[in-house]
Amino acid sequence: MSLGRSAGVSLVGLNGHMIDVEADIGGGLPSFLLLGLPDASLIEARDRIRSATRNAGVPLSPRRITVNLIPASLPKRGSSFDLAIVVAAAAASGAIDNPPGVVYIAELGLDGSLRPVPGVLPAVMAAVRAGRPEIVVASGNEAEARLVPGAHITAYRHLAEVMAAYGAAEAIVPAGPLAHARTRRAPAVQKATAPNEDPDLSEVIGQPLARFAVEVAAAGGHHLLLVGPPGAGKTMLAERLPGLLPDLDDAEAMEATAIHSLQRGTTGLDRLLRRPPYESPHHSASMVALIGGGAGLPRPGAASRAHRGVLFLDEAPEFNTQALDGLRQPLESGEITLHRSAGTATYPARFQLVLAANPCPCGLSTGKAIDCRCTPMQRRRYFDRLSGPFLDRIDLQIEVPRVNATHLGAGRGEETTATVARRVAEARRAQRARLQPLAITRNADLPGTILRHDLALPARTTATADRQLERGLLSVRGLHRVLRLAWTISDLAGQECPQPADIDVALQLRHHAQGAIA
Repeated sequence: MSLGRSAGVSLVGLNGHMIDVEADIGGGLPSFLLLGLPDASLIEARDRIRSATRNAGVPLSPRRITVNLIPASLPKRGSSFDLAIVVAAAAASGAIDNPPGVVYIAELGLDGSLRPVPGVLPAVMAAVRAGRPEIVVASGNEAEARLVPGAHITAYRHLAEVMAAYGAAEAIVPAGPLAHARTRRAPAVQKATAPNEDPDLSEVIGQPLARFAVEVAAAGGHHLLLVGPPGAGKTMLAERLPGLLPDLDDAEAMEATAIHSLQRGTTGLDRLLRRPPYESPHHSASMVALIGGGAGLPRPGAASRAHRGVLFLDEAPEFNTQALDGLRQPLESGEITLHRSAGTATYPARFQLVLAANPCPCGLSTGKAIDCRCTPMQRRRYFDRLSGPFLDRIDLQIEVPRVNATHLGAGRGEETTATVARRVAEARRAQRARLQPLAITRNADLPGTILRHDLALPARTTATADRQLERGLLSVRGLHRVLRLAWTISDLAGQECPQPADIDVALQLRHHAQGAIA
C-alpha cells in the first residue's frame, strides 16, 4: 500500500480553504473512489482523470484508488481539483516524485491539456496567506495568478509536461507549440491601469444642482437618488459618476479583481481592475441577479460586482421591491452574506448606489407638462415600491428638472470630468488625512459614534439638523447621513470642519426631491 499527497484550494465565496488531497492505492477490484463531500462536477473528475493520464502517457494504476479531500466536512465543488488529484494518485503509484508544499489549481481535458478555471485570483491569494506560495496553474491562468504578490507561479499547458517535470519517464508531451513551464515571482504591485474611457461630464446640459450633487457623491462616497422626467439627464449624470472617482488603491483593486475573477469563467484577467467598476442591471433583474445566490454555493450578484464602484439602478421603482430591500444590508455593512443549503458565502459589496426615477408612471407630472393623467394614488403606489427604510439610507435625494431652450443656449462651457475629478481628488485626500487614525478613507463610511464623539460639531453648527430630528423630519440614521454630507461639502470647500451653512446645504441635498416623491 502506498500513499500520495498534494494540495488544492476550495473557494466558499471569496474565502479560500486549503484542501489536502490524499490518494491511496490498495488491493481489490479496479475502482476510483472519491471522498470528502465532492459535488457532481468534482465526481466527474474520475473519468476525466483516467482519460487525461492515459493520453499523457502516464495512466493511473489499474488497482483500487481511493482519494480523500481533507477536511472532509467542507463541501468541495468545481473542476479545479483535477490536477491535484492526478498528482496525488501518480505519486501514490510511484510514477512521479511530488515536491512537498505545492498547490495545484487546474482542470484537465480528456486529451491531457490543462484548462483554466474561474476564481484563480482568490484561490492563489488564499494559498499565499496559508504559507504555500508555490502554485501550479494552467497557462491560461498564469497572468491572473501572477497578480498576487508573493506567489511563485509555475504554468503548464499539458499534463504530460507536469509529469515529465516530476520525473515520469513515460510521459508523452504532444507535438506542437506548447509553451515551456514558467516559474515567476508575482510582482509586489500591479501598476497597469486601463485607459479612462468614461463619458465626460461636460456633455450634460444645465442641471447645476444635480451636477453638484454628483460631485458631492463622488467626493464622499455617498448614495444618490435622481428624480425627474424622461430626458432630463439622470442617466447621463449617473454614467459620468465613475469618471469622477479616483483609481482604486492596491487593496481595493485586489478585492474588486477577485470578485470579477469568479465571474469571468475561464477568461483570465491579466491586470488588476484599477478603475471603479460600474454595474447597471435592467429593472427586470431578479433578486438573485441583483444580490447574488443560486443553487448550491451562492454566487455574487451585481451588488458585489460593483464593489468599490457604482451600482446604478435606472427606473428604480420598476425593480422588485424585495430585491431593493435586499440592498439595505450591504448599504449599511458593505457586505452580503448569503445562506444556502450547500453553505454560506460572504461577498464584499461596498458600492455607491445611484437610483434614477421618473416622478410618476408616465413621467410627465413635473414642469409645465399638462399631459400627465396619473392619479395621486398611482403616483403614490409608484414610489411606494421604494420603501421608507430603503430611502432613509440614500444620502442625496435630488429632483432633476426638465431641460428647456434657455438651458440649451447656456449649456456651453460646462465643467469637464477632469476638472471636477481634481476637486474630488483633493477632497478625498483631505478625508484620508483626517480619518487615517480611524482606519477610514471616506466620509460615507463614518460610523455614528465617531460623528458624535471624535468629530462632534458644536451645537450652534448642527442646530438646524437637530431641530429637524426633534420634529421627526429626520431619523437618527438620517442625521448621521446629513453630518457625513456636511463633512464632504466642507472638504470640497477646503475647510477644516463644516459650518452651519454646510449643514443647511446637506439638508437641502437630502430633502430636495421630497416634493416629487410625496
